[in-house]
Amino acid sequence: MKLQQLRYIVEVLNNNLNVSATADSLFTSQPGISKQVRMLEDELGIQIFGRSGKHLTHVTEAGQDVIDIATQILSKVEGIKAVAREHTQPDEGKLRIATTHTQARYALPDVIQGFIKRYSKVSLHMSQGTPAQISDAAAKGEADFAIATESLHLYNDLVMLPCYHWNRSIIVRPDHPLAKKQNITIVDIAKYSLVTYVFGFTGRSELDAAFDAAGAKPKIAFTATDADVIKTYVRLGVGVGVIASMAIDERIDSDLVVIDASHLFNASTTKIGFRRGSFLRAYMYDFIERFAPHLTKDIVTRAMLLKNNHEVDEFLKDIKLPTR
Repeated sequence: MKLQQLRYIVEVLNNNLNVSATADSLFTSQPGISKQVRMLEDELGIQIFGRSGKHLTHVTEAGQDVIDIATQILSKVEGIKAVAREHTQPDEGKLRIATTHTQARYALPDVIQGFIKRYSKVSLHMSQGTPAQISDAAAKGEADFAIATESLHLYNDLVMLPCYHWNRSIIVRPDHPLAKKQNITIVDIAKYSLVTYVFGFTGRSELDAAFDAAGAKPKIAFTATDADVIKTYVRLGVGVGVIASMAIDERIDSDLVVIDASHLFNASTTKIGFRRGSFLRAYMYDFIERFAPHLTKDIVTRAMLLKNNHEVDEFLKDIKLPTR
């Protein structure tokens, strides 16, 4: 059994059983991968993949167990390499972050600016995507950190640590009826078309829950993953905007009326996560603490020893999170 064979079967699964795509991603040949997978199956005496002719059709039950362990082994190997780099090149390396547009645009710039200034030799890469894409990237080791708010059930394979609470604001044009109304309720908002986030993004579930609790149905006219796009369509008169309060810029958005909506919606919690068993470089601990000062190296290290995110939440339940 070779590490190369384990890497092949993990990557075949990551590429949806497409051996050709796997070969391209690993810069090797398709026949070579097929041969090594067969050799591993022969050695183990099981089928890892089901086949129809020359095509892989599914992962067998035994194969899934093997791939799960192979993933852990490969992660440990990367951890060993990271340990070595920590001793030989403590301020050099890379940091890959997967997150949403709202976090990248409004929550992270100051943190990243300070981080880059301190760690000039660390290459930082940021990718934006849906909650499913973010969790998938982190679970596969394609991202070191996942930063997200929605669909946290997708992140069960990661250690997820709470960073801060945030809520929403309503934005309307100055000529909109809500612009001058006091004590706005969900029923008031339900009278108008809404411009807000796509379901699954940036706390959208709390908006839907608030409407359900009030016995009202939101009239969704337009959805987007980007708060700046939402603002654009509010300005065009498409509807009432509901966005994260952190996305409000007093200077740029001075032409809009901003109404605090924290009394209408439950606060959402943004979390940062990484794969269980990961070896975190010193600069990674530093990044976490810059983003969430209460998440010190000691707190993060202790959280990493817990079995699941329920235990992590219990461990951190008494920490007072900041609100943005």
